[in-house]
Amino acid sequence: MRILGIDPGYAIVGYGVVDYCRCRFSVAGYGAITTKAHKPFPERLLDIYNDMLSVIDKYKPDCLAIEKLYFNTNTTTAIDVAQARGVIVLAAKSRGLEIFEYTPLQVKQAVTGYGRAEKHQVMEMVKNLLCLKAVPKPDDTADALALAVCHGHYSGSSYSIVVREAKK
Repeated sequence: MRILGIDPGYAIVGYGVVDYCRCRFSVAGYGAITTKAHKPFPERLLDIYNDMLSVIDKYKPDCLAIEKLYFNTNTTTAIDVAQARGVIVLAAKSRGLEIFEYTPLQVKQAVTGYGRAEKHQVMEMVKNLLCLKAVPKPDDTADALALAVCHGHYSGSSYSIVVREAKK
C-alpha cells in the first residue's frame, strides 16, 4: 500500500509518501509545497491545490493520511489552515483517494508508542523507522511522514481490518 501523509498548512504543506508492505516501510519521497506570503490568499490556495494534484499524480498513492485539525488559540490561523486543508482534501478526492484522519495524539502513539511524546522524539522515530540518514526538513515533511507511518500501523491492525470488512 502506498500512503501519502500530509501535514496541512497554507505557507508550508508537508508531504511524505511511504510504501507499507508486511509491516515494513520504505520511503518513496517527501517534500513540501510552499506558497509565497505576499500572494493573495485565494491564489495560495490554488497553488496548493495544483501542487497537491502534481504530488498525487507523481507518486500515485492508494490513500491519504492527514492530520485532524484542532486549535484553541489563534482562530484566524485556524480558519486559514482549515481552508488549505479543504483544498488538499478536494485534490485527493478528485483523484479518487480514500482519506484517513488522525489526531496528533494518535500519530505520536503510533510512531513512538507514547501519545504524549515530544516533537523531537517523534522526529527521531520517523528517521529510525524509515531508515533515513537525518530527520527530514522542514519539520512539516517529517510530520507528514509520521502521519503516513501512523496510517500504516493503524491500517494493518486487526481492528481496522475488521472495520474495513464490515464496510464491504
